[in-house]
Amino acid sequence: MNELLEMTQVPDGPGPMVAGSTKPKSRGVPPRNPAAEKIAGDLFETFRPKSLSELKSALNSVFGEALNKMLDFELDVHLENENENLEPGEKYNRRNGCTGKTVRTTGGPLRVRIPRDRNSTFAPAAVPKHCRDVSGMEEKVIAMYSRGMSQRDIASTLREIYGCDVSHETVSQIAERVTEDVAKWQSRPLQPVYAFVFVDCIYSSVRTGHGEKASQQATYVMLGIDLDGHKDILALSANPTESKSHWMNDFDSLKRRGVKDILFLSMDGVTGLEDGVKAIFPKTVVQRCIVHLMRNSLKYVAQKEYGAFTKDIKASYTAVSRDECRRNFEAFKKRWSEKYPGAVRVWETHFEHVLQLFDYPSAIRKIMYTTNAIESVNSSLRKVTKKGSFDSYDALFRAFYLRIQELVTKWNGRTVNGWAYVINQLATHEQFEERIKQYIDK
Repeated sequence: MNELLEMTQVPDGPGPMVAGSTKPKSRGVPPRNPAAEKIAGDLFETFRPKSLSELKSALNSVFGEALNKMLDFELDVHLENENENLEPGEKYNRRNGCTGKTVRTTGGPLRVRIPRDRNSTFAPAAVPKHCRDVSGMEEKVIAMYSRGMSQRDIASTLREIYGCDVSHETVSQIAERVTEDVAKWQSRPLQPVYAFVFVDCIYSSVRTGHGEKASQQATYVMLGIDLDGHKDILALSANPTESKSHWMNDFDSLKRRGVKDILFLSMDGVTGLEDGVKAIFPKTVVQRCIVHLMRNSLKYVAQKEYGAFTKDIKASYTAVSRDECRRNFEAFKKRWSEKYPGAVRVWETHFEHVLQLFDYPSAIRKIMYTTNAIESVNSSLRKVTKKGSFDSYDALFRAFYLRIQELVTKWNGRTVNGWAYVINQLATHEQFEERIKQYIDK
């Protein structure tokens, strides 16, 4: 039905002329299909649609008759096969009328004729028994799988809502088809430069071997923002332990996929991450997430004093200059060091990351100081993991991949808020001007 719609569309304008010809050369237009053109012509001659809704209604009617013919053909083949090798005395199977049935399609509800045979052995494939929806069952299964539903829950939902009796084994087979897409996605080419990359981890219950109990495993997610201000999930990786070599392999993989430079990397203090990225992208500025530092320090503070403590330290990282930041930090230490030395030590240990913020203008600083952007992604992924454990990393990555595709569709190519200010500050900053000029000018 959708194919008929596409075949009836008219190009917006003429294409370029071909030398020696009076006809314009069409670009990107599929070759003509005489049979389809005849059907489209007959459809317009018969229904005379005056709007898109009328055209869809007409197409749905045509689709219904085509589906009826398919069902009739299925029964013909079934009867021929069943009657071919009849034993002596067995009754000859033949048609036995039909039953009306309403099914859901992409074009809306549709009434079809389900043919019957006398022996009641015919099981149509086009419209299976008990099925009330023919608008793309596989897409429905994948959508529910991406939301973290178990295979048995999906089968039960399909049975209750759509009237289709689908086993959880069939659901599993459909989900397995996503594996190839996951492999392609994990090795797809990337942009040459990412202005910001954010790294964070999400813990999931995974069985790492046959017969083993499920255990909590860390999956690290990389979110990138390219020079056009578009977000994309660059990579997923899983490893039971954190190490410099693990992160070197991850960043080396980014390099093999086409990444030549990363300007900023924001992280929450994962072991080995800073050394790992510096080994592959030595010019990258690594920034500790200020929000994570705040959380770590508040572990040492009485809850009743959260407000006063956070207000004082916030005066340091939101200051207007480096000198004001230092002054405010000295005042912060003077007030809280004796009472909460552990909390203050967290900030003293990483104060260089606070000062580093003031090396860059405000629009850049606003993006680099926290990993909130990727924590939002992880929050979405947790909706998948909260349903239970996964049999393998492959099963986990399939579920994450499907969820990520939903996020990418939601982002829909939109740029990060205020990106015009960010890219202007990056393009004129002495540290990045030459590194990104060749890519911005393209």
